[in-house]
Amino acid sequence: MSAEGDVCLVGSDLPVSLPGYPDLTLAIAVECEAWEAAFPHEALTALAAKALAAAANHLDLPASLTSEIAVTFADDRTVQEANRDWRDKDKPTNILSFPMSQLETGDLPGPLAGDLLIAFETVAREAEAEAKTTGDHLSHLIVHGFLHLLGYDHLSNADAETMEAHEVAILAALGIADPYGDGNQ
Repeated sequence: MSAEGDVCLVGSDLPVSLPGYPDLTLAIAVECEAWEAAFPHEALTALAAKALAAAANHLDLPASLTSEIAVTFADDRTVQEANRDWRDKDKPTNILSFPMSQLETGDLPGPLAGDLLIAFETVAREAEAEAKTTGDHLSHLIVHGFLHLLGYDHLSNADAETMEAHEVAILAALGIADPYGDGNQ
């Protein structure tokens, strides 16, 4: 953010295709310099693409799926403002998901799956508190957010168990430990 409170776009790309999904694309915008200091832009793009492709593979999404996912790497202030405006919660959170349409679990998204908005300070703080690498925690949150874009939620215990089981399996495919096991909740 600039001193005036305007968004300072540090970097963005043309959308890139996910591995194995030539028409499932990822658009990245970095609006917080702390992200660039922690992860070079190319590393953020690669991490997000790898996490999303692992999720798509696990969910058996068709390789012909045509859709775009936008991920914005922001700061706590930006995410807090969005959380306040869209969820009436005036506090930062780690990730917000904005699906373009309300899907039922298992439905396929249209041309625009939706947007993910991720807060650097909250992600870094949580990773440190949970003794995880920021990259592993970020991968988990991207998977979590993508599942929300696809209609998954954790409003009921049964839905939470289903969503968490998908997250654990996807993260295992990425070589990342179960974020819900061993007291990591």
